[in-house]
Amino acid sequence: MLWACLQLRRTGCREDGRLGSVLMEKRGGRVLVLVAIGVVAGVLSGLFGVGGGVIVVPALMAFLQLDQRRASATSLVAIAPAAVVGAITYAVQGEVHWLAALTLAVGSVVGAPIGARLLRALPLRVLPWIFVGFIAVVLVSLFTTVPTRGGDVHFGVVEAIVLLLLGLLSGVLSGLVGVGGGVVIVPGLEVVLGAGDLLAKGTSLLTMVPTSVSGTVANLRRRAVELRVGLTIGITAAICSPGGAWIARLVDPQVGTWLFAEFLVVVAVIVLRRGRRAVPRNEATDGEVA
Repeated sequence: MLWACLQLRRTGCREDGRLGSVLMEKRGGRVLVLVAIGVVAGVLSGLFGVGGGVIVVPALMAFLQLDQRRASATSLVAIAPAAVVGAITYAVQGEVHWLAALTLAVGSVVGAPIGARLLRALPLRVLPWIFVGFIAVVLVSLFTTVPTRGGDVHFGVVEAIVLLLLGLLSGVLSGLVGVGGGVVIVPGLEVVLGAGDLLAKGTSLLTMVPTSVSGTVANLRRRAVELRVGLTIGITAAICSPGGAWIARLVDPQVGTWLFAEFLVVVAVIVLRRGRRAVPRNEATDGEVA
């Protein structure tokens, strides 16, 4: 009887050991996935002046099976540190227009609730095509202007109005289809206001900081965030963001335009795929940026 009990305990220990090993392997694999997502998001953030949410959200949905609302909220946690470090990297190089970023942020804050209201009013299947149409206009405008490195934003009344409108459009798209930020601001600054490519990217990243931080605070209060997941991706992205900014400085502005155009096409495809899987309920989140 005693021998049987000892055997049972040994068997149980072996099974517990196997279970612990499996859990450790799963946990390790999960961390590797999160780090990989962070690397991609960080490099894209620094290279294109975007938040990376358009990559982080579908990745979290695919690999961690998070629903879109929770994935969007978690992506904001990841975007915040990457945007901060990226903005600092560009600012040290003198490639940030502080007043322009503040004006853009004001417009974005106003536009996000408008986009959320439109989301409830418009048919879901129409929303992705609105964004694709916008991307098409941006692509045409990118290739009808010559990209520069040394262009500046001369701030005045007209420029302030244009920046407010750009921020407003960014906020509306953020609330409408969950994509905004750099996808709107970078080409807007380059094409409409004649900013250099690096100045546009640095200013765009600075604009995202208050949006991502305020959105994260709101989501934390609602307990709608996977905090550890977001921090793991965010810390990795923050480490990699300066590398993306370094690559952006090495790349010729014309080459950078082609790369950004390819990125926009990928974004449009992701938005269309998400639109096909959309369910008939409001999926907007506060302050989602791309």
